[in-house]
Parts: sequence; structure tokens; C-alpha cells
Amino acid sequence: MKVARRELEAAFDRILQPGSFSDYAPNGLQVEGRETISLLVSGVTASQALIDAAVEQGADDILVHHGFFWKGESPVVSGMKRRRLAALLAADVSLFAYHLPLDAHPEYGNNATLGRLLEIEPEGRLRPDDPVGDVGNLEAPQPVSALLQRISERLGRVPLHVGDPDRRVQRIAWCTGAAQGYIEAAVTAGADVFLTGEVSEQTVHVAREEGIEFIAAGHHATERYGVQALGAAISAELGIEHRFIDIDNPA
Repeated sequence: MKVARRELEAAFDRILQPGSFSDYAPNGLQVEGRETISLLVSGVTASQALIDAAVEQGADDILVHHGFFWKGESPVVSGMKRRRLAALLAADVSLFAYHLPLDAHPEYGNNATLGRLLEIEPEGRLRPDDPVGDVGNLEAPQPVSALLQRISERLGRVPLHVGDPDRRVQRIAWCTGAAQGYIEAAVTAGADVFLTGEVSEQTVHVAREEGIEFIAAGHHATERYGVQALGAAISAELGIEHRFIDIDNPA
């Protein structure tokens, strides 16, 4: 079955409400391709590897969390950016990207899907005035080592941990990707653990001095699940095919 690209865009926008966010990049259609869509490919980042794999599989559209045209970057289309855009345009493939709207969505968002994967019962937002970041509880108090094992098994990588693996914890704050700066909000929220994707040098000191367990499980690894969930939901609604392509990234 095929649907019009505009119908797909309308479905994305209806679910994610991108106009509600002040973001670092444009949300929605970033590169226009063919008018009709039958195969939607999703991935975390619009890298050359993802574009090439999607084109090889016959994709009509690519849905990503990390797209193009970020604030502060050069507006010149050259080098890597030119090659990526040239590949999309040559294949007549559209690119849709949703950054903060995909982080924040209560069902298909990166934080929501990671929480379900790790069996964390959500309680509310980490910061009341911020649409991303959550706080909740594990099903029962457990050693940090048990949580680390769960993360390793379900995300397929060994996370970085700062703290005491034998400490028993239950209340957890989490925010996917490069959200290490939210650690002090996690402390304020009374969390035993703060889980995110990346770590900075100062994050280690904050964790040690504030007495909170810190876990960095990978930017890519913590943000693989939102695009998959959204792509699956949209494809089921519109009757098109969806495939997720995971381009491995150790960061």
C-alpha cells in the first residue's frame, strides 16, 4: 500500500505536535523526496551509512531523531552534508526528523520507551517546566549491580557507572542522549540513580559529591527505541511497511 507523503507528514505532526517545541533544529520534513510512500525506514541519526542502507532497501522515506540543520552549524552545503543530501536527492528519498518532540512524547518518546524497556514505573517529569526527563521507581529496591546488568542485557552494552555497585536503590531519574547536565535536577528530585546517555568530566564530581549513582549507557543506545516505536505505530495506522536500521555507534 502507498500513502501520500503529505499524509505521512500530517500523521507525524498530529502525534508529535512539533510546533509546541522550541528546538535546536527544524522538526518535520527536512528533505523532500517522492510524493508517495510505501516503505518507511527509521534510524537514530541521518548518517551516510543509514542513508545508504535505506536507499539500498528501497526506502521512500527515512525517519530519524537526529537530522540536519542544527543551530550554530555552518549553513554551507559542502563536504559531508553535501554528500548526505546528494544521496537523498539522487534517490528521491524524503527525510523526516523529530528531535525534542520525539524525546518528550509520553508513548513513543525516547524517555518513555527506555523506561518501559527497563521496567521503570514513571511518576512524572524530572523538571516541571521541561518536557524531557522523567523520574520514577524500579519495581523493588535492588543493588545498583542488578540495574547495571539489566541495562547491559537490554541495551547490548556495558554502561559506565560512577558510584557503589552494592548500594540498594529504587528511585531513578532518566533522560536519554546527552542529558548529563540534568544530574543536579535528579539530585533535587531525590533520585537514588540518574541514568542518561553521555558523561562529561564534571558529571563524575557531581555524582560523587552529591551521593547519587550515575549511569551513562550511551547516547545512541538510549535513543534507539523512540523512532522504532513511532515508525511501527505510523506504519500500522497508514498501512505501509516499516523497517528499523540500527547503525552501530559506541558513543
